[in-house]
Formats: sequence, C-alpha cells, structure tokens
Amino acid sequence: MKYLLALDQGTSSSRSIVFDESGVMVAMAQREFRQIYPQPGWVEHDPNEIWETQLATAREVLVQAGLTAQDIAAIGITNQRETTVVWNRRTGEPVHNAIVWQDRRAEPTCADLRAQGWESKVQASTGLRIDAYFSGTKLHWILKNVPGARASAERGELAFGTVDSWLIWRLTGGAAHVTDVSNAARTLMFNIRDNVWDEALLQALDVPASMLPQVLPSSAAFGETQAHWLGHSIPIGGVAGDQQSALFGQACFEPGMAKNTYGTGCFMLMHTGERFQLSTNGLITTAAAQATAGRPQFAMEGSVFIGGAVVQWLRDGLRAITSSADVQGLADTVPDTGGVMFVPAFTGLGAPYWAPEATGTIVGLTRGSTVAHIARAALESIAFQSAALLQAMDRDAVAAGGVPVAELRVDGGACVNNLLMQMQADLLGIPVVRPAVTETTALGAAYLAGLHVGVFRDLADLAQRWRAERTFHPAIPREQAQERMLRWEKAVRQSM
Repeated sequence: MKYLLALDQGTSSSRSIVFDESGVMVAMAQREFRQIYPQPGWVEHDPNEIWETQLATAREVLVQAGLTAQDIAAIGITNQRETTVVWNRRTGEPVHNAIVWQDRRAEPTCADLRAQGWESKVQASTGLRIDAYFSGTKLHWILKNVPGARASAERGELAFGTVDSWLIWRLTGGAAHVTDVSNAARTLMFNIRDNVWDEALLQALDVPASMLPQVLPSSAAFGETQAHWLGHSIPIGGVAGDQQSALFGQACFEPGMAKNTYGTGCFMLMHTGERFQLSTNGLITTAAAQATAGRPQFAMEGSVFIGGAVVQWLRDGLRAITSSADVQGLADTVPDTGGVMFVPAFTGLGAPYWAPEATGTIVGLTRGSTVAHIARAALESIAFQSAALLQAMDRDAVAAGGVPVAELRVDGGACVNNLLMQMQADLLGIPVVRPAVTETTALGAAYLAGLHVGVFRDLADLAQRWRAERTFHPAIPREQAQERMLRWEKAVRQSM
C-alpha cells in the first residue's frame, strides 16, 4: 500500500492528513494557532507558529497512522491563499508577521492603483480585481513600512511567498523557493495567461523581482524534505491553494464542472478548461490547479463573505441556539420562513454584487415571526447567495459558448446539513452532490502529489476514484424557485 501525506495549512489551524492510494483518509492531526489583531481591520499570523504547528501535526499523523516517513510516497501541500510572508534568505527569519488574506490595511494602495487607471490592466493580466484581499498590495505594505525591508529587498536578501512557499522553504532547508500557478495567481502580480510574473505590475507595486518564487505546475517536483524533520526525506509533489485544491479533489477536471465549499464563507469555482475568460457578471478569473506542464487551466470564482458565519451569529449574537449543530433542528420546527428574508451582509456583500456598503438586513417580519423562522431564513441565505453565484457563472459560460453547470459538487463543514443542501438543490434546479470524502481540499493536494510520483496514472484514473455519498435533487417547481430568487434579490437591494 502506498500512502500520501497532505499538509492542509488553513487560516485558523494546521492539519495533516494521511490518505491511502484509494483516496481513503487513514489519520488526521490538527493544531490551532493564534490570530493576531494589531488594530481594527488588521489580521496577522506568526509565520514560525504556522511552521511549528504544521510540522507537529505531520509528525503526529504519522504516529497515529502507524507509519514512518519511508511509507509516504509524496507530500502534497494546500494552504490559505493570499496570506503574505517575507523572510531573510540567509537567516530564514520572517521580517514581519504574515499578513492574512482577511487583512484590509492595503486598501489605500488599492485606491491609488484604481485612481491611476490600473483596474483594466490588472484584470486582463491576472483575472482579479484590485483589492486588499490579494498578496501584492500586502507585500507593498511590508516593503514600505517595515524598517530596513526595502533596502534589504533591493540587495536581494529577502524572499516573498504565500504560505505554501514558506512551508516548502522550511521543509527543504532553504533549498527550494517555489510556488504553484494557483497560488501565484492570487498575488495580483502574476500573468495567468502566459504563466509569468508581470513586470509592469511589479513596477506598479514597487516589488523587486528577486523576491519572487519560481512558479511550477501544481503537480511537479517542489523539492525534498530534509530527512531530520520527519525521519526520512520525502518528495513534495503537489501544491495548490485551498479552493483550487478542493476543485481538484472534487474531480472537477472538465469545463462546466463546479464545486462550492461551505465554510465561514462560501467559495464557488467553475472549471473553464484552457480558456482564459473574463467575467461580465461580477466574478473573478483564476488559475485552476495545473496537473501538466504547459497546459494552463482556468476557473471562474465567486466568494460569499458570510456563509456558515451566519449560524455563528445566531449562536453568539442572537443567542438563538447553544451550538451550531442545533440550527437544523430549530429551522425544521417550521415548514418555511413565513416570508422572512435574511441578508447577512455583516461585512458587505461579495460576488456577484460587490457591495461593501450593504448591511445585514432581515425583512418580511410579522407578529407571527419566530426565532425559528429567522433561523430557517439564515440557512436559506447561504443557499440564496450561492445560487446567485452559480447563476452568474451560468451566464458567463453561456456567453462564451459553453453550457450551464449540470450539477454542483459540495464540501466544507456546512455541507453535512441536509436541510441546507436540499434548499440549495431546490433553488438551483440541478442535483447537489456530496462526496464520500468531504476533506476534498487535502485530498486534492494528495491527488496532485500522487500524480507526480506515479501513484495515480492520470486525471481519468482520479475521476474514477471520486465517489458520491448523497445526491440532493430539486423538489420544487422551477417557477417557485425563480419566485424565491426574485424575493431574495429584492431583499439584497434593501440591504444596500
């Protein structure tokens, strides 16, 4: 039996998972780490703490699985995207805390770039919008504000990377400064059409090219771990940002295949094949995980800012439930929302609306409304927002001569909620499919690593291994679903 080790480095915890060659999870270890909030709107992580927790879980999971490093055919890495680390090449020490993807401190830089007319150039090259979400403006902030950083960078002494690059640097003892196309695509500095760093954007952000990692396909030779970390050297064969890794783990390899991850927020990606296509419906274009060198892969992406977080608000803000698991039981006590609509725009609205000014709004309340109606409306809000994303993707696909999405594959913590998944199928009018292995982010990294070292033959081999656990079929007429979506859109307009 061959085994694969996936390092799943997330926003709040580091996890390591061992999969066997059938894609079955053998063991998992997880450790949380600190969230650092220096001031409102700023979010940081300690890069050394990220490294230490990730290494510790890798060691723990091997013990749990009863394996040694010699039993591991390859390592795959998946990571929180956009989070920015800068370190000294000689000492290996970070010059500043990692600036997390959620951090908004670079918004003034973004405003300057927009005012200078860079929006269309950025979108044409990177597929992205100018936003503080992405790594390039965070890197610009570090170079501008950390004493001595600019001079050190100009001398070639500093390295930049997203979290995958940082982990690979540490695992290989500084021998490899690399990333993959899916992570590079989230930096605001990478031309995803040509798979090269964009010199004009580097100049606009005042970033020395010497800081940047080499960009490889997502299934490639990323280096070998130093033997002393895990007891034996292991090749690193796969790397992908978390959402692209989930798309790969869901075996969405063909144009028109889509997945939605239901977490704190929701992240929907639709594979568009080898075609670079800009959205006219409020989505972004990104690089999908690339299994073969020289064959770029693309995806449309949309993000819902408040997904499962609305259930946390019911628990912590409204105190309607004592644990998140209670929400389905409460919502099931009423047959519908009684006309209540809940738009959870606590931090504005993301794609496809892009309305930062929107605020959380509950409409349709009557004397008969109860907390159960609000709980059911909160669950429905996750499905409504995701349905709006998929409709935008369908419009983009049809405009490009493609076909609408035929089924939606789902993962993430909230996908275990059967009521929510049925709501989603009803609104979309297509099957919603939950896989047998819901740890698809880590599985995608394992698949990419296994492809590189020959554990798997090709994409067709992986597609055959994917298994559904349950399929939710639409149970209401399309006219009723369309009427509900119209009511949702009206509530969204009221939230603005």
